[in-house]
Amino acid sequence: MSKEVRQLREALGARLRILRKDGGFASGRAFAAATKWQESKVSRIENGRQSASEQDIRLWCEKADAQDQVEDLIATVRHIEELWLEWRRQLSSGATPRQERALPVYAKTKIFRVWHPTVVWGTLQTAEYAAETFRQVIDYYEIPDDAESAVAKRLERQQYLYRGHRMFHVLLAEQALYTNFGGPDVMRGQLDRLLAVMTLPRLSLGIVPKRAEMRIWPGNSFSMFDSRLVLVETYSAEFSVTQPREIALYAKAFDLLKTSAVYGRAARGLIRSALEGLG
Repeated sequence: MSKEVRQLREALGARLRILRKDGGFASGRAFAAATKWQESKVSRIENGRQSASEQDIRLWCEKADAQDQVEDLIATVRHIEELWLEWRRQLSSGATPRQERALPVYAKTKIFRVWHPTVVWGTLQTAEYAAETFRQVIDYYEIPDDAESAVAKRLERQQYLYRGHRMFHVLLAEQALYTNFGGPDVMRGQLDRLLAVMTLPRLSLGIVPKRAEMRIWPGNSFSMFDSRLVLVETYSAEFSVTQPREIALYAKAFDLLKTSAVYGRAARGLIRSALEGLG
């Protein structure tokens, strides 16, 4: 079990423990007697060592007189058990299928909120920059080499920058302007691309300067699609957040990150400084 899954289970278990105590059951033994479970099952669930099923959640809330929590807790269980995707399983046939699956999500989304602390967001990448990132993915996960088709699918996303009434709110940390993929020529093309897309009327591009005062720690990159889905990437997995309470936390984080960002002339100045550093 990955570290991230374990942490999610432990957080769920902690919530269930609180509900159990609030429901008048001071011990796991008393709660086990009420549910007719083994005491060890209650302990395993509360300590994140066992997944709780949807049926378990319903019975737990019934006994703890917390029926108003059922919907939210079941969403959490589904998030843990169904929406967590291991990268190796996702990428087992190469990088292209993952890029294809993103297109319908983009088509349905009206408002995008994106945070990348170290890398330029995929939809703003040049073909050369994207190819370098995919080569690293292919080597790291030891998956079939389909970089060319994966790049083509990633670049298809760019059509949404120009079509419909979508709004793109993108935040990059200044480090993303310097993280070197492919050497000076590739980076020069990518930074020029950022300067060009800043003129698009539906794109708001902010840069968080490296010395900016932060109101929240940078954390992992994430992409928000309206207020219905957040995708978060780690080295071991990509996970989907669909629970309204958790989506609200990502929205709050994005708003706090925005307070440290610069836009317009100041943002262009940071990009030009990075360009000058390439010689």
